[in-house]
Amino acid sequence: MQKKVLITGVLGGIGSGLAKAFKEHGYFVIGLDIKETPPEFCDLFLNFDLNQYCANTTYRIQMHELFNQRVPHLDVLINNAAVQILGSLEEVQLDDWNQTFNVNLTGPLLLSQFFLTRLEKVKGSIINIASIHEQLTKKRFVAYATSKSALVGLTKSMSVDLQGKVRVNSISPAAIDTPMLHEGFDNDSTKVQKLNELHPSQRIGKPAEVSKLALLLAEDGLGFINGTNIQIDGGISNVLMDL
Repeated sequence: MQKKVLITGVLGGIGSGLAKAFKEHGYFVIGLDIKETPPEFCDLFLNFDLNQYCANTTYRIQMHELFNQRVPHLDVLINNAAVQILGSLEEVQLDDWNQTFNVNLTGPLLLSQFFLTRLEKVKGSIINIASIHEQLTKKRFVAYATSKSALVGLTKSMSVDLQGKVRVNSISPAAIDTPMLHEGFDNDSTKVQKLNELHPSQRIGKPAEVSKLALLLAEDGLGFINGTNIQIDGGISNVLMDL
């Protein structure tokens, strides 16, 4: 039977890269996204609001019915969707905090719970896309960084709970060359070039590099990797920024 992967946030820079890579490796790709434009590399696309899925019981039941109809079998779940709402401790609003945790943390928990029986049948894999912000962060990232740190903690806890049933790992990318990153730097090429130079690799990452790592974690060939958070950061986590 053809293996199936479900990817949330499939229309983002990393999400679309994941969809392309898994499609090219023979997977049936199921993509979920709040945006409504079906991506090129999905065999099945479902419009999906992860915040509503967590906050609205009626919506969650409706989506479960749809999943039961359209996704009866699943081998790999990739919790990739994320929101990044900036604000300092003084600025952060409760609604923004709740939305951040719904999308970045509670959503992965609930989807993992819902698809668990399917994944257990095939001894499948759950991959959570975290962030370098789980370890190293910047000003005004209080909600995002906290949610990603918690996602890594969830990854480790799930791997212990599901031992022998489903492997669970997370990937923590640093700067990846996506539209979201360029928008965060006001599409200023000079700023992006300086960001490249900060990394020992002398460049930021590519979505395809995250995808290749996800493929390795999804397959049984590296099955001893379990409950691990893997950094893909061009070496920037080794750099001491100082005057």
